[in-house]
Amino acid sequence: MIETVRLTKMYGQLYALKELTLKLVEGDVYGFIGPNGAGKTTTMRILATLLNPTYGEAYVCGQSIYNGAQEIRRVVGYMPDFFGVYDDMKVIEYLEFFASAYRIKGPARKKICEEVLELVDLTYKRDALVTSLSRGMTQRLGLARTLLHSPKVLLLDEPASGLDPRARIEMRSLLKELRSMGKTIMVSSHILPELADICNKIGIIEQGQLIVNGDVAEVMKQVRAEVVLNITVAERQREAGDFLEKQPEVASVQDRKGVLVVKLKDGVHRHGPIAARLVAEGFELTMFKEDEINLETAFMHLTKGITS
Repeated sequence: MIETVRLTKMYGQLYALKELTLKLVEGDVYGFIGPNGAGKTTTMRILATLLNPTYGEAYVCGQSIYNGAQEIRRVVGYMPDFFGVYDDMKVIEYLEFFASAYRIKGPARKKICEEVLELVDLTYKRDALVTSLSRGMTQRLGLARTLLHSPKVLLLDEPASGLDPRARIEMRSLLKELRSMGKTIMVSSHILPELADICNKIGIIEQGQLIVNGDVAEVMKQVRAEVVLNITVAERQREAGDFLEKQPEVASVQDRKGVLVVKLKDGVHRHGPIAARLVAEGFELTMFKEDEINLETAFMHLTKGITS
């Protein structure tokens, strides 16, 4: 659905985007992560055919950004991080105005406007003035506007920017709903744990260069320096700790409020045999799991906070 090949944008001698190559297939939800000024907005504007690259190629739904701009705009919904609204319009009037711009006419226009209002949970605000909406409601209205022409691909630039915790939760639920509808979504955000919850792929960009790109699980493995296990037993906690310290794969064992935190030696990733040995020694395991690394930790590990 989206493919870029050495996509580059320069301003003078400054690289805003440098040889970006990535590929998204239908149904992917791609979390695009990076510090401010890293190149996220530049990438989305190029894919939305609003900005020409310096060189490189990009395809959206099989259409080139160079000679298929009109076709791309029919299948793409682009939501910028900041967008203008018409304060003197009612919510429903605002949506009908943009629906008419998409050449949706008559009963179909009224129907689609009501449907997207229901999807973003703004039906009860249909007759309110746009200027009366909160920041979170305005973001949802912007997303509703993006969905009017039933796009196959969504480019969402910081959709949760500036939202309070409740509004962020609502936005996350909405993105999950769009994912369930089969939309291909590229979403940039600094709210990293929430992206891990809704995305199947992530890319981390810094100074205009894509430094990490792949499935969420694979990215987590890249930044894990060591495997850490959390283990609890029904009884004989101290004995279990002593037993674990003697295992050849184990580097260290700590007891943290009843949980044995076991670090394995470098290069050791298989931990099934350790569980088997514990059971063979008569310990009743009540928890045995690998400590998870979160997306925020991965981001901090892989980036330096440098902008272009």
